[in-house]
Amino acid sequence: MTDSYGSLLIHIIVALGFALSVWLGSFLLGRIGTALGVKNSSYECGMLPKMLIQPRFSVKFYLIAMLFILFDIEVVFMIPWAVCYREFILNYGTIILGSMLSFVTLLMIGYLYAIKKGALEF
Repeated sequence: MTDSYGSLLIHIIVALGFALSVWLGSFLLGRIGTALGVKNSSYECGMLPKMLIQPRFSVKFYLIAMLFILFDIEVVFMIPWAVCYREFILNYGTIILGSMLSFVTLLMIGYLYAIKKGALEF
């Protein structure tokens, strides 16, 4: 029993020792390099900034990204179904086909709703 947990115990001790030594080293070396006054002030080079703030992204960008993820997940669910469908068609053909048709129907309703609301217009 000690053979199986011995290597784990050594690994934990080495990891904790490394973490503590890095923390102690940064604590000690960080005190040496402490700067005061001018070095802690913000740097101004004398040039006027061209833009004051970052430009904002349109909400449409995030909406398109969410729709992409939604339809990407659709493909993730449909590929295994298409691969396994050939094997299960003899035993569970109508159940598998019905479940996938209901899934695609719900996604198609969502797609038509997104088109109706203008989510895909730029």
